[in-house]
Amino acid sequence: MEQKSVERTVAARTYLDFEKPIAELESKVLELRGLEGDTVSISDELRKLEQKAKTALVDMYAKLSPWQKAQVARHQDRPHCLDYIEQLIEEFTPLAGDRYFAEDQAIVGGLGRFRGRSVMVIGHEKGGPDTESRIRHNFGMAMPEGYRKAVRLMEMADKFGMPVITLVDTAGAYPGISAEERGQAEAIARSTDCCLALGVPIISVVIGEGGSGGAVAIASANRILMLEHSIYTVASPEAAASILWRDANKRIDAATNMKITAQDLEALGVIDVIVREPTGGAHRDPKLAIEIAGEAIAKALAEFDGKPPAEIRRQRHDRFLSIGRTL
Repeated sequence: MEQKSVERTVAARTYLDFEKPIAELESKVLELRGLEGDTVSISDELRKLEQKAKTALVDMYAKLSPWQKAQVARHQDRPHCLDYIEQLIEEFTPLAGDRYFAEDQAIVGGLGRFRGRSVMVIGHEKGGPDTESRIRHNFGMAMPEGYRKAVRLMEMADKFGMPVITLVDTAGAYPGISAEERGQAEAIARSTDCCLALGVPIISVVIGEGGSGGAVAIASANRILMLEHSIYTVASPEAAASILWRDANKRIDAATNMKITAQDLEALGVIDVIVREPTGGAHRDPKLAIEIAGEAIAKALAEFDGKPPAEIRRQRHDRFLSIGRTL
C-alpha cells in the first residue's frame, strides 16, 4: 500500500525544466518497480537505480544557480502560508478586513497558538492548487487594504503582548491602477513603520518569493529567516532584466547579479537564518519542510523571551541600520 502511494506521488510530481535528468531516472525506477514480481527479482538493480536518482538529486540541489532557485521558490507544489498555519498553529482564528475599505485575501492573518504560546500570524497566500483559489487570493499580490489589515493585526498583537510571525511569499504588491488609487505606497510604508515600532518580537520567514516592498511591508522584523531555496528581491529577475537591458530574456543574468538567494543575503547581513529544506526542495516533502521551519521559528522567538519592549524595538532598529556597514 505504501509503495503504491509513493508511486502515485512520483507519477503526479511536477518537474522543473532543469530537473529532466532526475525525472528520467525516477521514471525508470517506476518502470522497474512495475516489473518486479514473484517470478522476477530485480531488487539489486532497483536499489542501485534508486540510489543513483537520490544522489543525482542531492548533487543537483547542492549547486543550483540563482535562476534555478527562483524557479524552485515559485514551484506550484511548494507549501503556502495556509499550509504552514494548518500544521504549526493551533486554534487559529482568522481575522478579516482593514476597517477602512475591504478584505484582501492575498494577506491572511489571525490569532492562534504556536507551541502553546499565543501569537499573531500574518502572511501572503498565493492560493492553489486550482485557478479559482489563486484568483481569489490574487496570486499573493496584496492590495492597500491587505497591508492596512496587517497594520491592524500587528497593533492588536502589540496591545496584548503577543509575538508576531509573518510568512512572506509574494511576487510583490499588486501594481494595478486600483491599488495605486487607494494609496498602495502609503499603505506599504505604514505597514513597514508599524513593524519597526512594535514592542513585541516579530519573526519573519521567507517561504517562497520575497518580492520588493510587498515583502518588506511585513518583514521588517527582529529576525528574518529564509528557506534554503527561496528568494528575496528588490524586483523580480524578469522585471529587473526589462529595466536594465530592456530584455526580459536576460532574467538569468539579472538573477545572478541581484544576489537574491538565501546564501547571498545571509552573507550580506540582510537575513539572519537559512532554514534547511528537504532534498529536492520544500515541494517534495512539504510536511517536513514546515516542521523544520517551525523549529527555526521557535528558536528565533526564544531569543526574545523576557526582554522588555524597548530592548526588542532597539534590536530591530539596530539590525536594519547595521546592514551594509561592514561591506
